Amino acid sequence: MERVKFTAMKDGDKEDYDFLTEHEVEYTKGTAARLLKAMVALDEGLSGYQITRLGHSLQSATRAERDGADTDWIVAALLHDIGDIYAPYNHDEYAAAILRPFVREQVAWVVEKHGDFQLLYYGTHVGADPHKRETYRDSPYFDDCATFCERWDQSSFDPAYDTLPLSHFAARVEEVFARKPYDPDVIQSGHRAPLFNS
Repeated sequence: MERVKFTAMKDGDKEDYDFLTEHEVEYTKGTAARLLKAMVALDEGLSGYQITRLGHSLQSATRAERDGADTDWIVAALLHDIGDIYAPYNHDEYAAAILRPFVREQVAWVVEKHGDFQLLYYGTHVGADPHKRETYRDSPYFDDCATFCERWDQSSFDPAYDTLPLSHFAARVEEVFARKPYDPDVIQSGHRAPLFNS
């Protein structure tokens, strides 16, 4: 079989869907490679900062690693702005959707909300509420997002910082996206892990 027999999903049979499942499983094995390739496109994205969006992402991940963060946090710091390419108005939600099946709930939540938390630094300059983060004050992950933004995100626009290259993080990205999606042992719903070793 090279293609399914149906032209409408409701007409597919077990043979069709077994065939598609096999192809889809094989395709998902390339997710990390596709994400790393997409990261390079951040160099062609939004300009005006002192470094590119790729440089910012790499610097965020470098800072996370140097703080002693675990793989989930480092990969999240690397990919937190990948949505800038395709979803500039909700880039944080886009990035979280990519990460959610493969990282702790805590990490995906932080990535999803980091855009609102970042308003603390510039909201008053663009007519937005700088205290929008307070909406999430009751979340067990509030302080994690505040720390993520303060230490790794808002501070990572420095062209003089000794930033590690994308190739340095490739194995970590591959490790995360090789995990079984939505594995409860990975997701750890409700669990808080430290952002870094202090």
